[in-house]
Amino acid sequence: MTKSAHYETAFRRLSRLLRFSAWRFQSCLLLGMAWIAGSHHLPSALFAADPELGFQKRHGDEIVVCGQLYRIGTPVKLWMDRGGYDAYRTTRRFSPFDQRSWEKTVADMKEGKVDFVTKPQELHPDRYGLRYERASATEFTPQQLEEVRGGGWTLESLQEKVDQFVLHFDVCGTSAQCFYILHDKRGLSVHFMLDVDGTIYQTLDLKERAWHSTKANDRSIGIEIANIGAYRPDSRDNPFAKWYRTDAEGQAQLIFPENIKGRELLLSKTLRSRRSEPVKGSIHGREYVQYDYTPEQYEALIKLSAALSDIFPKLKPDAPRTPEGNIIDRTLSDEQWASFSGILGHYHVQSNKTDPGPAMDWDYLLEGVRRQKAKIEAARKSH
Repeated sequence: MTKSAHYETAFRRLSRLLRFSAWRFQSCLLLGMAWIAGSHHLPSALFAADPELGFQKRHGDEIVVCGQLYRIGTPVKLWMDRGGYDAYRTTRRFSPFDQRSWEKTVADMKEGKVDFVTKPQELHPDRYGLRYERASATEFTPQQLEEVRGGGWTLESLQEKVDQFVLHFDVCGTSAQCFYILHDKRGLSVHFMLDVDGTIYQTLDLKERAWHSTKANDRSIGIEIANIGAYRPDSRDNPFAKWYRTDAEGQAQLIFPENIKGRELLLSKTLRSRRSEPVKGSIHGREYVQYDYTPEQYEALIKLSAALSDIFPKLKPDAPRTPEGNIIDRTLSDEQWASFSGILGHYHVQSNKTDPGPAMDWDYLLEGVRRQKAKIEAARKSH
């Protein structure tokens, strides 16, 4: 090799070394900047592929509010999940495939096969609406109305509107049966359904106005809890024998009639009423009897209620009470209802309703909600 060629080779090696050193310096500089900024993600310039791109895995315990995911610590199926229930759909979920369309639904309405609550029925394929739509002129500025009607709710704006969580029993026994009756047969909706095994189904983003509790719809979130309901002690329509049996341990175990939707998901599970005997109690001054909810339902409801109270600062972890501190067992007056912010039963809103019934252990539920909310707040402070 000539001296000239030797110098040229050495120069190329030195150039590559300098370029590599410059790259390392730039990389270290970027890493240092990211560390100083407190970023949990390395600069994408350092990678051939950004790890945040592509399919992402959820944890399976998230609810959705204004398009944001909030983990509540118990299983949730969203409307976009496999096995979920979608209240945004205008077709009927459980109709035969070739009869699911809105046109067929309208035809069945005219023949009396389905009875949607909204009137005139054939003009309203949606089962939900805009919060405070009827009072939009006073509740929103023109700019706000234009934003929210396009789905553009911010969390802050929704927090100003929502302050109640309404509890229902579904009188259907399973969440699948509930969605069939609520969505396909009656044209209604609810944000959440809680099955007997503790699975929570969310059917709509919480920004939507679900149709579940008349005058409370604007300011509330609703949940249908799977339970066959409460009945007068002398009722001939009492279905308890079809839904419960006493097992070898003397506990009230759930069984599921053959024609009930969703039973195939639950038959392999041993599910019991939290209390073995039917609970008797008074609502609206009349006596009713009802089997309690399952321990799995209480556990899930506690976590969901605590999460909602955390998300919505106005939604207090308490129920309507008398001056003596007892849970009110009848419909609230207009003034009481207007001033109440928290967790309440359907019967607190409407005098023709009894849900969630005398079996709802309000003190047990609310003590659990307050403990869970304290855990959420403590975890936030620790981080």
